[in-house]
Amino acid sequence: MSYEALIARAMEVAVLYRASEHCDAGLVGAAVLSASGTIYTGCSVDLRCGIGFCAEHSAVAEMLKHHEARVRAVVAVNDDGIVLPPCGRCRELFYQIDPENLDTDIVLSREEVMKLRDLLPHPWQPKHWPG
Repeated sequence: MSYEALIARAMEVAVLYRASEHCDAGLVGAAVLSASGTIYTGCSVDLRCGIGFCAEHSAVAEMLKHHEARVRAVVAVNDDGIVLPPCGRCRELFYQIDPENLDTDIVLSREEVMKLRDLLPHPWQPKHWPG
């Protein structure tokens, strides 16, 4: 699958939906290509109180629901179709669900792709947890 096709899938779910005066969804859409070749999509959820989650988290939840954790490639786009790099929390999420995801292709723009290991050079390790 081409990165343009993955971007197109993310754009399909990057459509603003105002669920209530307190909740916007779909300002960002994500597409995750799993090792099996399945594409999982998700949208961001933004609540006025400050909680919510990224589109990548939504797509990963869908992937985990289908008992997959290995990711080949991921992309996120805003509702204007602009590719967005994943935040640090999302980068760590990909590592935590499967450390082999350090080899995942992260689409940073229509012209640039990097491996997760280059964006997350010092992932969290259990040895960092006290106790």
